[in-house]
Amino acid sequence: MQPVQLRVISGEDVRQLLSYPDCVEAVAAAMRAVSAGKTLMPLRQIMRLPSGKGALGMMPGYLGEPEWFGIKLLSLYPGNPAVGLSSHLGLYMLCEAHNGRPVALMDASVLTAVRTAAASVVATRALARVDSQVLGIVGTGEEAQSHVEAFAAAHPFERLLVWGRNPAAAHALAGRSRRLCGWTVDVAPGVPEVLAHADVVCTVTSSPEPILSGADVRSGTHLCLVGSSIPTTREVDDDCVAMARFVVDYRASAMAQAGELLHAIREGRVTEAHIAGEIGEVLAGSVPGRRSAGEVTVYKSLGVAAQDLAAASLVYQRAVERGIGTLATI
Repeated sequence: MQPVQLRVISGEDVRQLLSYPDCVEAVAAAMRAVSAGKTLMPLRQIMRLPSGKGALGMMPGYLGEPEWFGIKLLSLYPGNPAVGLSSHLGLYMLCEAHNGRPVALMDASVLTAVRTAAASVVATRALARVDSQVLGIVGTGEEAQSHVEAFAAAHPFERLLVWGRNPAAAHALAGRSRRLCGWTVDVAPGVPEVLAHADVVCTVTSSPEPILSGADVRSGTHLCLVGSSIPTTREVDDDCVAMARFVVDYRASAMAQAGELLHAIREGRVTEAHIAGEIGEVLAGSVPGRRSAGEVTVYKSLGVAAQDLAAASLVYQRAVERGIGTLATI
């Protein structure tokens, strides 16, 4: 039997190979494929550890154009940043679809951070007001940093407002952001102050309970809800869900895992029909996005396997072209 050659790609190399503008385009194409039925995406599975410290996440998927399949395996340890480690540690295994050979193993932490932020850029371009000038980031962790990087590289604003529960972390994020993007960057004293000025707000927190109230949301705001990814957590309240045009990445995931939407449904505020559409449908033009300048729009980002596949296949192809990565025979 012929040996299989595997390319091992580090997180540093993933970051070098996966530019935000390229990832934005790859994710946009993947989301159109999702809504066109050209993917297979079993729902994310989570195995919680008895210690309560963490969990193992598994995300398999298949993408038809271009044709690849693979799986992401992540250790999810929320307390890791306190000891200098990512809260998401793991690997992505990419396989070619002709013979099913695994062709690459790559760092999944960087891959996830970049593609998640790229997805927020995709949704913002499709749903935010065209005259949006102020970006708000609620949260100060890894995804907050990657979102600043993504918008600076692929969809710039004029001003950035940041807020986090830890003032020192918020000021540190603001300092890094000033050096990165050259925008006016300020630390807001609270979430209501972010909402009072920002045209686009990305929530990237680990909060289990709402930190953003619909009563504080101005007309015309676009929200990317990114931090909550399990049904028992939510970053915004029922008022916010009910008032907004609610767009999701993937209906099946949203109805199983979108805590904000599921809570509002349980409370009788909305029904499943409140989902206006998938972002891929908006991109394809089959579902309207923003319908007026004053409308509040929400993109509920859970992250789907097609995004990982699109990003991982791009990384692999660039790595082959440039001779990057360590080759192993298995």
